[in-house]
Amino acid sequence: MTTTTTTTTTTTSKLRPLYQRPVLETPFYSSYKHLIQNDQYEEWGGYTTLVSFACEGQEYFSVRNSCGVYDLSPMLKYRISGPDAERYLNRLVTRDVKKMLPDRVVYCVWCDDNGHIIEDGTLFKFSETEFRLCCAEHQIEWLLDSAIGYEVDIEEVTTDIASLAVQGPVSCNVLKKMGFSGVENLKPFQLATFSLPGFEVMVSRTGFTGDLGYELWVDASHAAPLWEALFVAGKSRGIRMIGSAALDMLRIEAGLIMVEVEFMSCFHTVRHLRERNPFELGLHWLVDFEKGPFTGRQALIEAGKNKPKRRLIGLDIDWNKQADGALIYDSKDCSTQIGEISSALWSPVLKQNIALAFLDAPFYEGNKAMWAEVYMHRECQWERQVFECRVTPKPFYSPQRKTLTPPADL
Repeated sequence: MTTTTTTTTTTTSKLRPLYQRPVLETPFYSSYKHLIQNDQYEEWGGYTTLVSFACEGQEYFSVRNSCGVYDLSPMLKYRISGPDAERYLNRLVTRDVKKMLPDRVVYCVWCDDNGHIIEDGTLFKFSETEFRLCCAEHQIEWLLDSAIGYEVDIEEVTTDIASLAVQGPVSCNVLKKMGFSGVENLKPFQLATFSLPGFEVMVSRTGFTGDLGYELWVDASHAAPLWEALFVAGKSRGIRMIGSAALDMLRIEAGLIMVEVEFMSCFHTVRHLRERNPFELGLHWLVDFEKGPFTGRQALIEAGKNKPKRRLIGLDIDWNKQADGALIYDSKDCSTQIGEISSALWSPVLKQNIALAFLDAPFYEGNKAMWAEVYMHRECQWERQVFECRVTPKPFYSPQRKTLTPPADL
C-alpha cells in the first residue's frame, strides 16, 4: 500500500512573505480583482473569497437570468488513484461507486463508524483506477487513515487545479461561443474535455445553484487565459462574477445543504446530539446497503429501522422578512419548541419566504401549521414577531432548463 499527500505551493520573489499574506489568492484572483467594488471578503480553505463583488442582488439575478461565474478554486480536491481506487472509495462513501460510469460525477457523503456524516462532496470518475474527490473542508487525514490495507495513492491537488462555476440559462451558449463544440450534449453529472489554444479544459455539468450550469476545471497555470476567454465569450450575454452571498441565495432556493450551516462534521461537534446522519438530512437516497461493507453501515442499518427523530425540511413562512435562526413552535403562544431554521431567504424569483429547517418527529410529516419566532432589529430596537409556517417540498425552485439536454439556444 502506498499513501501520499502532496500540497504544491507556488512562490516567487514578487509575493509578500507568508506572514504578510494570512490567506491565499486563487489563480483567478488577478484576473477579476479589478471588478471588486466593496471589499467584502471571507476565508475558505485558506483562500480569500468574495462575499460579493458589488451587489449580491444583481449577482443573484445574473444566474437566474443570464450567466454568473463563481470562483470554485478553494474547494478541496483529492486525486485518488491506483488498482484499489474504486474498491477503496466504495468502502469510504455510502453510495455504490461501482455503479458509476467513466466521465461521470456523483454527489456523495461519508460517515464515521457511528453513521454520522463527516462531509459531503462530489466524486469524479475518470477510470476504474482514477478518481477526484472534491469537498469544502480538509479531509486528507481521514482519507489516509481509511486507505490502510488498500493499494491506492491519495494526493491533495487543490493548488494544482483552478475551477469556475458557470451558471445560468445562457451558460451553455457562452461555452459554445468559446469553441466548446458538443458541450450542449452533456447531460447532468456528465463531464468532457475541450480545448483552448495551448491547454485543455475539463467541463462537468454540475453546480450549486439549482439552475442550468457547468463547472470548468483547468491546470492552475492556465487560469488567466481561461477567465479571459470565458468573459470575452460571455460579454454580450451579460456574464458577471458572483460572490458567496449570491451563491447562498441560489442554493437555498435549490434546497441544497451546506456544511457548517445545515450540518457540522461529526469530527467538529462538541455538544451531544449535534451530529447528523444521512436520514436526518433527507439523504437516504445516498445510502446503499446492498453494495456491501462501508464505514458506518451497521450504525445506519440500526438508524434506518425507525423514522428520524428530526429531519431537514422546507418551510413556507407567511411573512416577508427572512427568518434566519428562528425557532419553530407547535402553537402561536410558543409553548413547545419543535425545531429551528438553519437557512432562510426571501426568494426574489419565487416572491416567497422560504427556509430550510430541522423539525422534530412527527411534525416534519403532514401539513400541520406551526409558528416561527422571529426577532427583527428595527430602528435601533429589537422586535419579536410570530409567523405561521408550513412544511413545503424541496427544492423550492427547479426550472426545467436545469436538466434539459440540449439546453435552449438562448
